[in-house]
Amino acid sequence: MQFGFSAEQEEFRGVLRRFLEERSPTAEVRRLMETPDGFDREVWKQACSDLGLSGIHLPEEYGGQGFGFVELGIALEESGRALLCAPFFASAVLAANAVLLGATEARRKEILPAIASGRTVATLALTEPDGRWEVPAIALTASPTSDGWRLDGTKSFVLDGHTADQIVVAARLPDTTGTDGISLFVVPGHAAGLDRALLPTLDATRKLARLVFSGVPAEPLGEPGTGADALERTLDLASIALASEMVGGAQKVLEQTTEYAKVRVQFGRPIGSFQAIKHRLAELLLEVELAKSAAYFAAEAAAADDPELPALASLANACCSDAYRNVASESIQIHGGVGFTWENDTHLYFKRARSSELLLGDPAAQRERMLAKWGIS
Repeated sequence: MQFGFSAEQEEFRGVLRRFLEERSPTAEVRRLMETPDGFDREVWKQACSDLGLSGIHLPEEYGGQGFGFVELGIALEESGRALLCAPFFASAVLAANAVLLGATEARRKEILPAIASGRTVATLALTEPDGRWEVPAIALTASPTSDGWRLDGTKSFVLDGHTADQIVVAARLPDTTGTDGISLFVVPGHAAGLDRALLPTLDATRKLARLVFSGVPAEPLGEPGTGADALERTLDLASIALASEMVGGAQKVLEQTTEYAKVRVQFGRPIGSFQAIKHRLAELLLEVELAKSAAYFAAEAAAADDPELPALASLANACCSDAYRNVASESIQIHGGVGFTWENDTHLYFKRARSSELLLGDPAAQRERMLAKWGIS
């Protein structure tokens, strides 16, 4: 494995950071938080056309840039740093990987170019009202009909599910349990029988929806009943991707807090000169650097198709989740409580940290998954 970024990768990071600083400043994030869609479709299309954001890791034959998972991790780290309000994670990570791993070749060529170009916003509908991300927990049913398939059930906490043009739906065949009968289907966002509703959330920078399927016509991505492995792999890659995003957010909020400690004066001197604050910031720096190591190692493992990937994905996700939450929480304390006022940006990162912590399963669930992958009960 390579431990460090190449000059080209660092240049890529710089280009992304400049773009996001211009198009996703805090003022724009706050504006988009108040809108129902939660993102600017024109800016998203520009990010996809100018930077290839949604197709970074997709093969060129499917309209992607042909880079690897390390480059995707860099892009996610920068998007987390900027609190980017866009369907990046839903479309480029969850949906694109589900199609890449679980679809037939014909379906890949049909769906992925539109995702890579940004013309289509896609998402993955996996979790149900119980909020469990485990594949065996899928209950929504796919039933064969005389002219195809229909879906019945409810999906909840679907990223950008209320605005997605296409929805990849995880379902199970009738009378199956566990990982048996798990299938992947694709449904247009405005399909007949599909009811979509935006959910109220703590983190307004990441929109979630509830989708109710009532006899919705659907087309299979691959062979029905064979989607469990593709879904498990998709979740592994998503856990690594989310770890990269959380590292970016943790780094940014630490930088902001360090700068605040240099200018906030108490008792006639900057609070950063007090030993207690120095120690807390040093501990937070250590947490962030350890989280970076975990995220970068996992991204390299994904790029190299390491056999330990499933366990490493959960390990990285749990480590980065803990670090992001702790850094954001401590930053509020160092700000003296002003960090949770609406005018200060720290609370935005704290809320993103808390929502990310639950997005693919909390750290405890991730560690249980890691131990299971290593055969430890």
